[in-house]
Amino acid sequence: MPLSVLDLATVGSGRTSADALADSARLVEAADALGFTRFWVAEHHNMPSVASTSPAVLIAHLAAKTSQIRLGSGGVMLPNHAPFVVAEQFALLEALHPGRIDLGIGRAPGTDQMTAMALRRQADGLGVEEFPQHVLEVLALLGDNRTPDRAMRLVATPAPSSFPDVWLLGSSGYSAQLAGMLGLRYSYAHHFGNEDPAAVMRLYRANFQPSPALEEPYAMLATSALTADTVEEAEYLAGPAKVMALSLRSGRPAPIVSPEEAAKRMFSDQEQLMLEHLPAIKAVGTPDQVTARLEELVELTGAQELMITGTTYDVGSRIDSLAHLAGAWGRSQAEAQTGAPAGR
Repeated sequence: MPLSVLDLATVGSGRTSADALADSARLVEAADALGFTRFWVAEHHNMPSVASTSPAVLIAHLAAKTSQIRLGSGGVMLPNHAPFVVAEQFALLEALHPGRIDLGIGRAPGTDQMTAMALRRQADGLGVEEFPQHVLEVLALLGDNRTPDRAMRLVATPAPSSFPDVWLLGSSGYSAQLAGMLGLRYSYAHHFGNEDPAAVMRLYRANFQPSPALEEPYAMLATSALTADTVEEAEYLAGPAKVMALSLRSGRPAPIVSPEEAAKRMFSDQEQLMLEHLPAIKAVGTPDQVTARLEELVELTGAQELMITGTTYDVGSRIDSLAHLAGAWGRSQAEAQTGAPAGR
């Protein structure tokens, strides 16, 4: 089963956006060397802890530093942009790096309403009603001929030889249903979504209709995980993610604190309840413990791919976590195929 990476280019306390983006470059090079399938970057705006504001620009930089891994958006927040602009950006990326580009599309603004208005410069197009039509426009511009009248009048690039894969992303049933109805690949944001992931996946499959893009449903589960040699070390490294999650939920976003600073933080009873209800990182522990949890999620949801995110203060800890996970996941997959413990 493919294993992939989602990155936000997070900004640590006392560090800069340039530092965060350099860390993303180190992370994608490590993910490429470790054999991960995809590396997606998010779109967030006006957030002191996230430097990933322009997925297309960041993807171009990261794709130039790698050779095999697929690069994509997790995702482009379509209400913030004209469909034609999105289609042109990703068609250009596909021309530069053929067969390696994914366009993941989301419906949320990825920011507060004031920033959303600054991005869009108008109030129109902010509702749910316009989103399906905008998705269809992007598809038409990227070679999907289900709306031929639109495709005949505009093209994203003058002479395409291939097109990026288009995904719909979501944290609720809405995008799952729409992805199914449009016959698109779907990724559920389990890392922050509060819906039952199995129910969302069933909704996607129940509504799936074959399309020019896809004959059968194809679903990925994006979740959060952090591994280390011991449970205690993993919990220690996960401390900054807890502080970050609470700061976002309280409406006071801030750069990511160090694990030393996070360890000094005393959480209130209400904050503890919030973290229990919606953990900052869903699976924290040794590589084998986290792998077992991921296997449970795969069994529960029937996901065909997994995408892993997980906030840490420093990129070295994140790379180590991914390396541990890649090794444990590979052993687990080998055991599943052979029916015998791998390397034992």
